Amino acid sequence: MLRLATMLYAVIGSTLAGTAVIAVLVAGYTTLTPILIAAGVGALIAIPATWFVARMIYEA
Repeated sequence: MLRLATMLYAVIGSTLAGTAVIAVLVAGYTTLTPILIAAGVGALIAIPATWFVARMIYEA
């Protein structure tokens, strides 16, 4: 299951990090610090989301 989660994280992590960066840019924060924080938060949120999706796929 770890191998599946690793492959899924590549997709889910980049999607959530990119979405968070776009949300920060739309909010008007255009400096480097908020963009990096948003990307990091998106990548961290992707970890439990990936684990949940991998578990659901693995059990199905």
